Amino acid sequence: MRRSSKKSSSSTAAATAGPTKAVSKETERIDQLFYTYADRASGMIDPEGIETFCSHLEVPHTDVRILMLAWKMGSEKQGYFTLDEWRTALKALRADSISKLKKTFPELVQEVMRPSNFLDFYTYAFRYCLTEDKKKCIEIPVACELLNLVLGLQFRPQVDKLINYLKYQSEYKVINMDQWMGFYRFCNEINFPSLDNYDSDLAWPLILDNFVEWLRENKS
Repeated sequence: MRRSSKKSSSSTAAATAGPTKAVSKETERIDQLFYTYADRASGMIDPEGIETFCSHLEVPHTDVRILMLAWKMGSEKQGYFTLDEWRTALKALRADSISKLKKTFPELVQEVMRPSNFLDFYTYAFRYCLTEDKKKCIEIPVACELLNLVLGLQFRPQVDKLINYLKYQSEYKVINMDQWMGFYRFCNEINFPSLDNYDSDLAWPLILDNFVEWLRENKS
């Protein structure tokens, strides 16, 4: 009896050691991949490292999937990935090599596009572009690029018009978070292109009242 229990406990230990060893091997490979791109002095992947990383992935650094990857990492600083952030994303995606990471892109896009995640990704994209501490706004050209990249995934006709308006107008030089979230709400709630359910008496950011007025004037 004692022998069999000893045998079963040792086989259980071996069984649990197997997956743990595999996990640590995977983490090792994920870390090795990180240090391929990391700057030795800072211990982070910096903009130069990201450029190299993107070239190995065969995507431009402006590709929305790189922003999605940053979202998956919970990356706090634009253009920089820490080892912890890197591990978070690559472990979740089960990718310990460039070829595996490439294959996870469709799955990552699908995850971001889920309604339960898209709003979080949209909010994150704005915060990620605040390059300096305590900065609360992004410049109009940056906002246009970001709208094109992120909101354009779901609401192309509205975003094209919005970008045209932002480039045309001269009143606003920057966009804040309230306006940014207003753009999403507008695309989500307002019938387009009829705009028949837009009520300027409701609490819309003023920039959207102006946008709707401009749209109605230029309806031709």
